[in-house]
Amino acid sequence: MTVSLEPGASAPRLATSPIAGHGFFQWLRAQWVGLDRWVLLVVGVSLLLALPVLTVFVTALQPAGAVWRHLADTVLADYVRNSLLLMLGVGVGTLLIGVPAAWLTSIHEFPGRRLFEWMLLLPMAIPAYIIAYTYTGLLDFAGPVQTALRESFHWSRQDYWFPEIRSLPGAVLMLALVLYPYVYLLARAAFLEQSVAVLEVSRSLGAGPWRRFHAVSLPMARPALIAGVSLVQMEALADYGTVQYFGVSTFTTGIFRVWYGMNDSIAAAQLAGLLLLFVFALLVFERFSRRLARFHHTGNRQFRPARLALRGRWRWLATLACLLPLLFGFLLPAGQLAIWAFRTAPRMMDGRFWHLLSHSLSLALGAALLILALALLLGYGQRLRPRPLARAAVRGAGLGYAVPGTVVAIGVMLPLAAIDRGVDGWARQWLGLSTGLLLSGTVMALLFAYCTRFLPVALHSVEAGLARIRPSMDDAARALGATPRAVLWRVHIPMLRGSLLTAVLLVFVDVLKELPATLILRPFNFNTLAVRTYELASDERLADSASFALAVVLAGIGPVILLSRAIGRSRPGYDAVS
Repeated sequence: MTVSLEPGASAPRLATSPIAGHGFFQWLRAQWVGLDRWVLLVVGVSLLLALPVLTVFVTALQPAGAVWRHLADTVLADYVRNSLLLMLGVGVGTLLIGVPAAWLTSIHEFPGRRLFEWMLLLPMAIPAYIIAYTYTGLLDFAGPVQTALRESFHWSRQDYWFPEIRSLPGAVLMLALVLYPYVYLLARAAFLEQSVAVLEVSRSLGAGPWRRFHAVSLPMARPALIAGVSLVQMEALADYGTVQYFGVSTFTTGIFRVWYGMNDSIAAAQLAGLLLLFVFALLVFERFSRRLARFHHTGNRQFRPARLALRGRWRWLATLACLLPLLFGFLLPAGQLAIWAFRTAPRMMDGRFWHLLSHSLSLALGAALLILALALLLGYGQRLRPRPLARAAVRGAGLGYAVPGTVVAIGVMLPLAAIDRGVDGWARQWLGLSTGLLLSGTVMALLFAYCTRFLPVALHSVEAGLARIRPSMDDAARALGATPRAVLWRVHIPMLRGSLLTAVLLVFVDVLKELPATLILRPFNFNTLAVRTYELASDERLADSASFALAVVLAGIGPVILLSRAIGRSRPGYDAVS
């Protein structure tokens, strides 16, 4: 094609295709130019891990059936209302517990501070459903608390009022007691990273401790607090064991009822899709709040400030303020579990207990190693080929932790069941035999769900470790003839041993505690410690469940201490816990 131009005229834009000149299509075409196997591998793995969420959304778009219309007319409003109240209540509760504890341990000196710095994280080791079972046994009518009240004051049942633990406020309290460490962790890190100069200037201007807290430190820590509360609210939305045991109707209990009681996978997926909208709204709010605010730390953050020593009754009030959440969130429930386990261990810790323990440990270890390999692949692939397409794919795969376990389980079961039906139909038609369940209802389905759900835990640790390795080391190894795979195996992995160990431990404990996805996807006659604890507690055999619950709790203490050491070293100049 020949184009003639008049003098001084600008060159015309050639419309060689209908999409030329469109920014999105030009960007998309640019992403595919020069793609290699690393980018394709990262994108392929990310799409596979995002399959459960995409499946739920696609299934939820199908026309509403009779079951969905029945839910909308009867219980859907209760699901929405209770889920919102649970979210808001747990968010406020964790703020009221976590922020003051973080402020006191970061800035002030009082009796027991060094112990509280790491012990306040211990409630993270107890799953919410286990603490719910424990407090039900403690506070029910036949429990030791009400029994002691009746015996001490010679009361009958009609002579006193006692709050009902199995209620929505009770569920809020249980979840707040075990989830406040998320807010405490992020708030304490934010307080430790704040500029000492800003705090000293406000102090020199006559601002007292309370004024410095709510006028200076709290606004600067707002992004961390919003992130912590958003994470806590997503965990509250994802909870199943606590709300089910307390009889609170939420989206997670509704999904189970529709899936098992009504046998309607489409209606269950539509409920799951509605729950995902709540989760994504939280994510959008958290990102939007961080984009609107800008916080810059100035001054020397390496300077070690003098802790403010509290005097008189304030020092003991600070000790009490830190002791109460630790007491009710860990010491009391763990102590009650130990008492029950001591009484029932000779009867419950038989061959079946050790069989369940081996199931749980092998499943958790296998999932942790598989997830670590995937996280290493995605993290290194993104580092090796930092293209926008690869980064977007990895970020999409990292959204799984925000998705509740029930939603992930349904998103895994639907495509795997469809594959099983297709293979079985083909085998019946052409081979005259039935293949049965090849994928759904197997350990493979469980591992797939765990990978989707817990990949972000390992990915965050791997990415943080890779960020500490200078790109010049990669260039030096490549200049000496090493392939990308050799650079990963011989250079990066030895330097990432600490980060990899942290990732394995965190994923191991998360898988060990996971309940709803395991309940839906576990193979026939395959139980874990978490599932057996749930089964015994559902049968009101709370004391008998203690040995299984205590094993889950003990497995979670090690990674919690590891996290406490990491946060203690987050800022040079502050005395870390040893």
